[in-house]
Parts: sequence; structure tokens; C-alpha cells
Amino acid sequence: QVQLVESGGGSVQAGGSLRLSCAASGYTYSVNCMVWFRQAPGKEREGVAAIYAGGGSTYYADSVKGRFTISQVNAKNTVYLQMNSLKPEDTAMYYCAAGFTYGGSWPPAEYEYPYWGQGTQVTVSS
Repeated sequence: QVQLVESGGGSVQAGGSLRLSCAASGYTYSVNCMVWFRQAPGKEREGVAAIYAGGGSTYYADSVKGRFTISQVNAKNTVYLQMNSLKPEDTAMYYCAAGFTYGGSWPPAEYEYPYWGQGTQVTVSS
């Protein structure tokens, strides 16, 4: 089992920044990919950014490219999502997920990620 705990959400004005953290514990060696998903009210959950432990490859949704950066500190088993130039449409519940996949692909398929955090709310006001 892998446990994931997100933090860092909050309320910010448009153009501002937030950094989300996802701390992993447990059998972290059993996963090789960490993904940030988000779900806005009335919308489907979507992948935002992903990072693979092996080569550090990263993937981003088109809507966040150039504004969001995903990174990982292996020694701390923590994944970060730096979010800059936030827009009201970034408002959502953000979830960290972990899984083991055999190749980088985008968008991420939720069924490949059996471990999920409880989510952290991000609200961007105009």
C-alpha cells in the first residue's frame, strides 16, 4: 500500500502562485509514476501533470503548459506541483495519484493509478 497526503492548496487571486505537495509513504518502491489530477465542480476529473521516477520524464495538460511545473524529491518521497499565473479556470480539487505504468503516456488513465490522496482545494478568484 502507498499512502498519499496532499497539502498546499488555498485561495489566491488570478495571476498568483501556489505550490502543492504530495507526500508518499508505505511501499513507494511499487510505483514509478506520480500524477496530479484535478476536478472542477460539474466537470470530469482530468490529468494535469505527471512525472516518471525512472528518467524524470514529465507530461502536462495543454491548459497548464508553461504555467505549472511538476517535480519530485526522491529522498523525501514528495512530489510538487508549482502553479504560476493561476487563472479562475484552474479552480478545482487537486488530487495526487500514484501507480506503476510501463511507458509514458498522456493523458493518464485513472485505472492505472490505484493510490490516491484525499485532495486539496485550489480556488482562484478573478
